[in-house]
Amino acid sequence: MYSVRMSTSERLIESTRELLWERGYVGTSPKAILERAGAGQGSMYHHFKGKPDLALAAIRRTAQELRATAEGVLGGPGTPYERIEAYLRRERDVLRGCPIGRLTMDPDVIADDALRAPVDETLDWIRERLAGIVEEGKEQGQFAPSLDGEEIAAAVLSTVQGGYVLARASGSPAAFDVGVRGLLSLLAAQKSPTS
Repeated sequence: MYSVRMSTSERLIESTRELLWERGYVGTSPKAILERAGAGQGSMYHHFKGKPDLALAAIRRTAQELRATAEGVLGGPGTPYERIEAYLRRERDVLRGCPIGRLTMDPDVIADDALRAPVDETLDWIRERLAGIVEEGKEQGQFAPSLDGEEIAAAVLSTVQGGYVLARASGSPAAFDVGVRGLLSLLAAQKSPTS
């Protein structure tokens, strides 16, 4: 399943990332992690202090990956509207859900300040990045001056996270796509007439 060149600690982190996304924190047992990683009995405790330490490494890795993916789109070419549109329309495994957003529904992650921190920081980072793009659009005269960057950023993030929920509930990515199209229609209506 994993490359033979991948170290045991890397296999443990990757296995934990996958299991957290699939099963949540409680459903991610040390036994399941070791089995998926193809690692021996004492491997986890050789490389990590225990399950919470390994889970934190996995959540941090997932958060870094999500930020890099978002930045690849948000920092890409195009107008502010086009970059927000690209973020909303980027390829996602909609029915699987967001690996970070799903952790917000995990009571064990939310109850643990250390595990919750990378989740909260990532969502805050995305919101701030989106708000900055909206403000950039206002400065360039592409968006109406009355738009509030923080409010639009929250709406974009809410549409993405809520879209995952609706798609999973209906068993179809169409629910996600409808929400994205609706938000883009509203945002397009706020574009400056001169842009």
